[in-house]
Amino acid sequence: MREGEAVGKGKAFFVFVCMTIAVFGLIYYGISLTSNWSKTASQIDVENAAKKLEDIYSDVDVTMAEPVKGQIDLDSSEVGDSLPDISKFPVSVENTTKDYIEIFSSTEKSGSGNDGWLNEVAEAFNDAGIERDGREVSVKIRSIASGTATDYIRSGKYVPDAFSPSNELWGQMVAADGIPIQEVAKRLAGNVAGIVTNKAKYDELVGKYGSLNVRTITDAIAANELSMGYTDPFASSTGLNFLVTTLQTFDSSDLLGEKAVQGFETFQTNVPFLASTTLQMRDAAKTGMLDAFVLEYQSYVNAPDLKSGYVFTPFGVRHDSPLYALGNLSAEKLDIIEAFAQFALQDHYQQLAAEKGFNGMEDYRSELGKVDGSLLSSAQKLWKEKKNGSKPIAAVFVADVSGSMDGEPLNRLKESLLQGQKFLGRSNSIGIVSYSSKVTIQLPIGVYDTNQQSMFVGAVNSLQAGGGTATFDGIAVAMKMLEEEMKLHPEVKPLIFVLSDGETNEGHSLKDIRGLIESMEIPIYTIGYNANIEALQSISSINEAASINADTDDVAYKIGNLLNVQM
Repeated sequence: MREGEAVGKGKAFFVFVCMTIAVFGLIYYGISLTSNWSKTASQIDVENAAKKLEDIYSDVDVTMAEPVKGQIDLDSSEVGDSLPDISKFPVSVENTTKDYIEIFSSTEKSGSGNDGWLNEVAEAFNDAGIERDGREVSVKIRSIASGTATDYIRSGKYVPDAFSPSNELWGQMVAADGIPIQEVAKRLAGNVAGIVTNKAKYDELVGKYGSLNVRTITDAIAANELSMGYTDPFASSTGLNFLVTTLQTFDSSDLLGEKAVQGFETFQTNVPFLASTTLQMRDAAKTGMLDAFVLEYQSYVNAPDLKSGYVFTPFGVRHDSPLYALGNLSAEKLDIIEAFAQFALQDHYQQLAAEKGFNGMEDYRSELGKVDGSLLSSAQKLWKEKKNGSKPIAAVFVADVSGSMDGEPLNRLKESLLQGQKFLGRSNSIGIVSYSSKVTIQLPIGVYDTNQQSMFVGAVNSLQAGGGTATFDGIAVAMKMLEEEMKLHPEVKPLIFVLSDGETNEGHSLKDIRGLIESMEIPIYTIGYNANIEALQSISSINEAASINADTDDVAYKIGNLLNVQM
């Protein structure tokens, strides 16, 4: 498990509805992504796809709803607005004494197995009977991705005594917000971020460019010579590191200057895959469709399937798991933090770290100079604005309004859409389809300006439940709408979001349209309400999309993370 991390702060929204890979996490935990990029026998050629889609569409009972405007909310919102209760993130090591400190730890060292190094150190520390001023002390470890932890700290919703993110960038962001933060240890366990490249592609690029680094990789991607994926810089330490390093390659003197922005846009246009977490990136990489992707070295050395056929190239700042004290702590608490850092740095525990894949590539020195935390936040915002390059998104939301959705499921679906409307992005185009036994185009695809947003709200408010469940008829209509939109605007990137309980009992089947979905290469993200999640995952898996279970109180945060990646 790698870091699935996100950043943001502001005012709360409840459940929204877009995802993408991308890919909580969501963003972290709870988001399921299934790899299936290899084309199956059911795929049909593009020429015949249009005819088959027309045939299926002509079989569907489609009506057009009368446009209705609704009242919109123009207040801004951030992904971190919807932070769930901290109890959603597990305590991996409990304190054993009354005098203790709580540490937020990144997940690559507070998980299990090779990812559980810090847990083992903390348990040994707690068992050692260490005393301060005559009182025995201990530590509590909470396993939480670095970006998510940063959200809590910056928002003030929950601030632990100490914080050990994967890299120093998160600490700089916390400091930039004026939060008291003190570096207790620059390094607990050594690690680096890197680009993992298929050996054949690596040799090809070295043959052309002479070496492989972020600069030559960005050149190769801009020239459409390399298919690479990376992780969400709001959610992932490796993703944030890669973003800042990439911007520096375009203009080291001004990461946010015109030269850097133009270079990033050209580069980003040819990036085929963005994942919310490193785990999702690994799943996608297993399909063999990516020439390269980002990963931490500790994960790379623990993956035999990668070491034999891929080459690891380090980049950016080191991921050495610094340890920070947070807030205005008492001298006693600071003493416990310092004692724990000294304990973790003993030879025995550093050797244990090496056995779990840490402390490798010791000769690598950070190639990225210190970046002000406020610039890091601005770089994230730049990524949000420019990540689609010259390809705006055209998305259709497909809402299940069958009888089984009546009551609470439909109410939550509607609230998801209404609370999440501000995350859709003004440069994108949005439409809505609802389905029961028949399909209704509630809102034709249009640029998401204030007028379209108002009609979006009106369409959502008008949804009513009743009838059977023709899920794949609804998806077919959305595909037809996107096909027509792409004829008018070939540059758009099509997406479909299905909100449903996952049960289909009328109309066409997945078998009927699976080949079309593959041929048109439209990712279909699913959100389940009291749902058959497995059925929804089977839809999302076709073109590497994500599926979210909406029946949890942290779904807003999960969806916000996904939305940051795709919209």
